[in-house]
Amino acid sequence: MNQILLATRNRHKIEELQQMLKDMNIEVLSLDDVSDVPVVEEDGDTFADNASKKARLTAIHTGYNCLADDSGLVVDALEGQPGVYSARFAGEEASDQKNNQKLLQMMSSFTGEKRRARFVCVIALSDPRGNVQTVEGLCEGHIAYAERGTGGFGYDPLFIPEGYTKTFAELAPEEKNRISHRGQALLKAKKLLEKLR
Repeated sequence: MNQILLATRNRHKIEELQQMLKDMNIEVLSLDDVSDVPVVEEDGDTFADNASKKARLTAIHTGYNCLADDSGLVVDALEGQPGVYSARFAGEEASDQKNNQKLLQMMSSFTGEKRRARFVCVIALSDPRGNVQTVEGLCEGHIAYAERGTGGFGYDPLFIPEGYTKTFAELAPEEKNRISHRGQALLKAKKLLEKLR
């Protein structure tokens, strides 16, 4: 069985990716399974910059094929915010709840089409020599007026995907994974992973 190292300690991302890769006969490892991996500062201007840097540096350091993602919410009315700062929108130590509260506050004067947004995910795959390939997934939708649902994480309670009336946090995990930005990116990444076998 092939192994792939996910360059994250985010338990939610690990669970999501393990679920999505379960049909590939790939053992999914996380940073908790390897020792002494340096923290990679996400200081890029784009999701692709951050994902590529995480994948490359982690792969070179550990000797594993490495998959990293950087993802976030892009809101049209906020000129693309929170974007690459999605996880720390309300400050460096911000919780999901604080980020969601800040977003709702900033969106309070916008209605209808002005609440359009999309989730973006870039997945980078690096071999231990530092050769990186990237793919991108998008999920269009809009921002709800209040948090709804208890599933998922991050902005899931506020994001209603196009064609749905429920937020990501109200959808069953399998349904969310099927349509999500990460799910779309992973479908493309699977083609890259096939070549590693």
